[in-house]
Amino acid sequence: MTKRFDDRVAVVTGGSTGIGLATAGAFLKEGARRVYVTGRTRKSLDAAVEVLGERAVAVVSDVSRIGDIEKLKAEIEERGDSVDVLFANAGIAEKNSFGATTEAEFDKTFDINVKGLFFTVQTLLPLVPDGGAIVLNASIVANKGLADLSLYNASKAAVRSFARTLANDLKERKIRVNAVSPGLTRTPILENGLKMDEQQIAALHSHAEQAVPLGYVAKPHEIATTVTFLASADASYVNGIELSVDGGMTQV
Repeated sequence: MTKRFDDRVAVVTGGSTGIGLATAGAFLKEGARRVYVTGRTRKSLDAAVEVLGERAVAVVSDVSRIGDIEKLKAEIEERGDSVDVLFANAGIAEKNSFGATTEAEFDKTFDINVKGLFFTVQTLLPLVPDGGAIVLNASIVANKGLADLSLYNASKAAVRSFARTLANDLKERKIRVNAVSPGLTRTPILENGLKMDEQQIAALHSHAEQAVPLGYVAKPHEIATTVTFLASADASYVNGIELSVDGGMTQV
């Protein structure tokens, strides 16, 4: 049976954990010939490849460093691959206190979430064939005003804007660009980025029971299936959109 990504090559930035790892696995399950996954540490990437298998290629790459993105491009070129699908997923979520936010905090969030995403797409674009698909990982916070997250909120609003503009910029090449906006999702970012402890995570799950119409916090694979839809021919006439995957949290 033909699978949606048979003989295709995908790139997933930030692919060593969470949504990125789940999406890389989904591409492989759907027949991808090769999936490149990036991350900032070799340890996390080695663990990811153990899960993903031999068709996964791990590349240590920090998207905030343009030189690292160029190295990723060079490695893909050395293998003779194109980039049929790009999931620009790498990003961070860290709290900041407005009125006491430092320039370093600002630069860290925007260097990764905005500059990093923009230059990932721009740098790899020559490897994307006409008719290819690009999916950007935004967030429902782009449309919210969550306290103590002003930098994160604004950075994801920029990602949503990129989906609109790049879809128009790339229309001559029929390259589709869409954004996926996850809602509450159980990923390592809760501990590693937002510094939530077990009690706070339990409280988040309790909050979701009331705030989310479906009543629970998503698992990464539930976001991954949406990304693979947007990247596939099933979404051939879907372009420039933001698809919220939030259990209805921001919709009703």
